[in-house]
Amino acid sequence: MAKKKKKKKKKKKKKKKKREEKGKGKGKGKGKGKGKGKGKGKGKGKGKGKGKGKERKGKERKGKERKGKERKGKERKGKERKGKERKEKKRKEEKKRKERKEKEKKKKRKEKKKREEKRRKEKKREEKRRKEKKREEKRRKERRKEKKRKEKKREKKRRKEKRREKERKKGEGKEKEKRRKREGKEKEREGKRREEKRREEEKRREERKRRKEKKRKEKKRKEKKRKEKEKKRKEKKRKEKKRKEKKRKEKKRKEKEKEKEKEKKGHQWKKSLSHQM
Repeated sequence: MAKKKKKKKKKKKKKKKKREEKGKGKGKGKGKGKGKGKGKGKGKGKGKGKGKGKERKGKERKGKERKGKERKGKERKGKERKGKERKEKKRKEEKKRKERKEKEKKKKRKEKKKREEKRRKEKKREEKRRKEKKREEKRRKERRKEKKRKEKKREKKRRKEKRREKERKKGEGKEKEKRRKREGKEKEREGKRREEKRREEEKRREERKRRKEKKRKEKKRKEKKRKEKEKKRKEKKRKEKKRKEKKRKEKKRKEKEKEKEKEKKGHQWKKSLSHQM
């Protein structure tokens, strides 16, 4: 039993706490006083100010409120007005909250965009720096390479100079003689190579000339053959024409002779007929 009572008590405490958190604790009456107590008025107290129970009875006893229809009507109107005001306030607050939220969203978007732009620019700069670094490294390598090449060239030149100096000091020594002989042999070989080349060229030239001549003769022979053939063909044609002409004349002559013979026979027949008569 005691356990049950304890549980109930705990529950009540919880409820009270909840009301206080919401801003619905004690001292929310309808009086016009400015204190933190039971009067609602223009003081710091918040809440709906329903004025029920002991609080209301207490106020009535003290004579701070007036009973009657007029008071009830005013209370109702006041409640309605306050209800509308609360709704309006709530609506405005909601509107402000939404606007603030939208503003924050816009701000966040703007900031995000700005960050993105910054990141993109940074990336671009980084890429540029990286490429520049790469180019610089390449140029540095090239310079090192060039430096080495020049150094090598200078070293070669220096060694050559040294060798020349040595040879000059040595004078007409064995080395010089050897070189002279070597150069002589090289010149001789070069001369032989040139001579061989000249002979080869001459041979090729002769071959070309011979082929050209052969081609020319062949062409001439073919032309002669063609002309002879043409001549024979014309001769044949001429003979054929002559033969045909002769034949035609012969035919004509024979026809004439036949005609004459016929005329002659006709004349004789007429003559014999006249004699008979």
